[in-house]
Amino acid sequence: MELNEYQAIAKTTALYPKESAIIYPALGLTGEAGEVAEKVKKMIRDDGGEMTDERRELLKKELGDVLWYISAIATDLDLTLEEIAQHNANKLRSRMEQNLLQGDGDTREELTPPLATA
Repeated sequence: MELNEYQAIAKTTALYPKESAIIYPALGLTGEAGEVAEKVKKMIRDDGGEMTDERRELLKKELGDVLWYISAIATDLDLTLEEIAQHNANKLRSRMEQNLLQGDGDTREELTPPLATA
């Protein structure tokens, strides 16, 4: 399935007030991301850090919910999932080429060497 195809299907199931656009799915995304983290936490606590088939299936369901909310936010912003994915791939490729994958900050740029002192 293509990302934009998924987004079109997901859009048909978006039943929230238009005046809550962006806000409603952003709150939902936060909740679902927390559920993903909770499942991973329980993997550490209950399964000794091992990924069981059952836990993998539970995570697949939660990740699907995360994807739905990301899709809803993108739709509310008049963006496509493929457009977002391409933009992110370009950003990562650029950071990799500049050896900037590590570190933090959304606006990492290649550092310029310090000026030579005379």
